[in-house]
Amino acid sequence: MSVAAQSARREPVLIETGAAFADPHGIYAEARKKGDVAVNEIGIFIPLRHRHAGFVFDNSLTRQIEMEPMFLRGISEGPLFEIYRDAMLFANGETHLKRRQPMARTFAFKLMDGMRPRVAAIAAEIIMGSKGNGPINFLDDFSRAIPSRIIAEIVGAPPGDWPKFTKWVADAARGIAFFTPEELPAINDGVAKLNAYVARLLDVRRTRPREDFMTDYARVTAEEGKLTESEIRVQMAGVILAGSDTTRTGTASILSQLLQHPEQWALVCADPDRWKKAAVEEGLRFDPPVGSVGRVALKDLDIDGVMIPEGRVVSISLVSALRDPDVYPDPDRFDIRRTGLPRWNIAFGHGAHRCLGEALARAEMEEAIATIARLAPKTRIIGKPPTITGHVAIRSIDAMTVEFA
Repeated sequence: MSVAAQSARREPVLIETGAAFADPHGIYAEARKKGDVAVNEIGIFIPLRHRHAGFVFDNSLTRQIEMEPMFLRGISEGPLFEIYRDAMLFANGETHLKRRQPMARTFAFKLMDGMRPRVAAIAAEIIMGSKGNGPINFLDDFSRAIPSRIIAEIVGAPPGDWPKFTKWVADAARGIAFFTPEELPAINDGVAKLNAYVARLLDVRRTRPREDFMTDYARVTAEEGKLTESEIRVQMAGVILAGSDTTRTGTASILSQLLQHPEQWALVCADPDRWKKAAVEEGLRFDPPVGSVGRVALKDLDIDGVMIPEGRVVSISLVSALRDPDVYPDPDRFDIRRTGLPRWNIAFGHGAHRCLGEALARAEMEEAIATIARLAPKTRIIGKPPTITGHVAIRSIDAMTVEFA
């Protein structure tokens, strides 16, 4: 790979977006046999290999997508527009840094990792309350409930409020993935309600400070004085959003794969503390909750012989890269015993925009899986295992019913 046009010229592999949505792993596996970079019908270039991550996320070569998704859809106002305009996710350079720094100062690794006992306690409460009472909707009653309750506690929301914002979060998350024009009103409604809720929490903390995350964030942003009120609110809404939906999908997918591989589930049940991290690592590799990350080329790029013009969207496929056989032998096999893994799991992104909530997400998924293994080792899926579809941004999961035993 190089910036200059030095490689032998190659044509990208054509990928049809609709087919890839329904069968992402199959479509990308076939594409990798034909080349290393794909392109879809609207001209987005899709690097397919794990080695492309560092190149695509290099801020001297590409930048994060900013307002382009809104402009291309003709959206110029409204709550979703404000998310794209004011969130750190859709910012670059100094703007990204000024939005990220206050959150990073308060959303510290030690604080988030320290939530593990609380995650385990909530998981145990749900399991013991459900055990012996028949099947439960795992996605809503366990996999969504844990991150929602944890993030509610972190931001200092009243204990009974977490069910309120789970639907707002689900609606808002669709706005960062693929959505149809018909879905926009519900998305805007969810974002607006989430923003209003955050604004009320911030107002309370400013007038009646506590020893909590929300108070610290309000204090830090006030001291620095670099963010507008909308930016302050949107970063906090983004934490709630990011801390809920992807973890819901990840936890369900990981447990589903473990239960479909009884010998590996037996390993986790025999020693949860030893295997919980490996189980989550492999689960995120096998079916990542985020399918791709789009960037914009800052100059003409040559990726393994495919020429990508300046200004074009380069969307690295995490779905494909995490099953790259050059890095993961027999990549379509789920195996928590894998060795020789890369130091950084690109399911959380890479570089300056790497997921700020990685420590919390890992704590939630690892402790949730470990607690099920300890308290309900005979847990089983009722009906078919869940299906994860989509390959762009946040992916979708259909349904999962389990019985704790």
